Amino acid sequence: MNRFEIVTKPQMWLMALILAAFVVGCGGSGGGSPADTTAPTVRSVLPANAAISIALNTNVTATFSEAMKASTITAVTFTLKQGGADVPGAVTYLGTTATYNPSSNLAASTLYTATVTTGVKDRAGNALAVTKTWSFTTGTAEDNTAPTVSSTDPLDEAFDIVVNTNITATFNEAMDTSTISTSTFTLKQGTTVVAGAVTTVGSTATFNPASNLVASTVYTATVTTGVKDLAGNALAIDSVWSFTTGTTVAAGPAPVILGTAANYAILSKTGITTTGTTAVTGDIGASPAAATYIQGFTLALDGTGCFSTTTPSTLVTGKVYAADYNTGGCTTPADLTTAVLNMEAAYTDAAGRTATSAATTNLGSGTLANLTLAPGVYEWGGNVSITTDLHLNGAATDVWIFKVAGTLDIASGMSVILSGALAKNIFWQVADVVTIGTGAHFEGIVLGQTNIVMTTGASINGRMLAQTAVTLDATTVTQPAP
Repeated sequence: MNRFEIVTKPQMWLMALILAAFVVGCGGSGGGSPADTTAPTVRSVLPANAAISIALNTNVTATFSEAMKASTITAVTFTLKQGGADVPGAVTYLGTTATYNPSSNLAASTLYTATVTTGVKDRAGNALAVTKTWSFTTGTAEDNTAPTVSSTDPLDEAFDIVVNTNITATFNEAMDTSTISTSTFTLKQGTTVVAGAVTTVGSTATFNPASNLVASTVYTATVTTGVKDLAGNALAIDSVWSFTTGTTVAAGPAPVILGTAANYAILSKTGITTTGTTAVTGDIGASPAAATYIQGFTLALDGTGCFSTTTPSTLVTGKVYAADYNTGGCTTPADLTTAVLNMEAAYTDAAGRTATSAATTNLGSGTLANLTLAPGVYEWGGNVSITTDLHLNGAATDVWIFKVAGTLDIASGMSVILSGALAKNIFWQVADVVTIGTGAHFEGIVLGQTNIVMTTGASINGRMLAQTAVTLDATTVTQPAP
């Protein structure tokens, strides 16, 4: 969302005078901002590492953490191999994304390895800190299907939208980010084009207006047929939707974009295990893990071969998806690959947010007791323990992001309690294990880099998106209301 501070013209002149004085004081040479000495990183890749059933006509992309020096991104520093053999192809670079376009279709059911070396550099000349390598396995067919816009925010014909909103379009598959720009994703008020910037994370593109929108006004967003998926298939028709603003300015940061990871109440890369009388409302999925790593649910594969249900059905009121559910041309493996990519991108997004203030940094030295917290970004450099009920008070449009560098624990019998706030707007980014204690109640979206553990009788209104495993013991998981 647009959460920009307002700077008045007098303030701008004062800032300019101070800057000019600083430059003069520093002299004509050697002054100015400190040199950029930070090494760039590869923020995301497509296909994702360990992805399977990838289309034979796919492209391979690497998106960096910052703008790069294009001349350093070549077929020497960005390679694709099948075993020890180089795959012929061409490398292009646009924005922050490098694309490897193979000269011909890849071989079926074959493992490929992509590499971006430390020969690539950012515009300041800093080399990639470490070589980035990832692998994926092809399927047996080309992708000739046009992508679609699977969801938008705001929804079509939505009203009373906050004036500092961002506009997002989530696609049903990974996209060629170089085709998504302010030329192909636009926002208009009547016939007037709204200035802004477009970014793409995972399969979700975001239009961020340069300033707050006008209150009580109709806006129209458009994604054109100029956008393409990784196989080069264009959107079949323009996607157009409209919404009407209200008068409210939302508090807190912009929400974390989940993309298609928001389709799951539980999503895990290595497995989901339950014991006891667990009840999950919503779909669950595991990838690249196979269905054998979803344990304790007594799965019954549907006749389509694309998903399972559970016995009893109350274990999961929804569907169960796994990476090896691919009979009959199911899109399940590809859908899960995209969802996991979006989950990882959401984690990176949340981890990159800046704490709202010194007061929201290392609050309580990691022990949260008898607190009521307003919207904002909260950050801790170590472990966090919630030892009493934690209250989050705000409006339905307000956002909280909690960044935890260590473990996160909520004590047995304690609760996260919302007043006016919605679980879908609360994000917990946790680098280590998350443990929800016996009989405790939790609210929000958990983005865990390692395990998420719910002990006996615990409950959550939210989502558990884990980059390793999720473990449940007679727990209740309810996906949040949209």
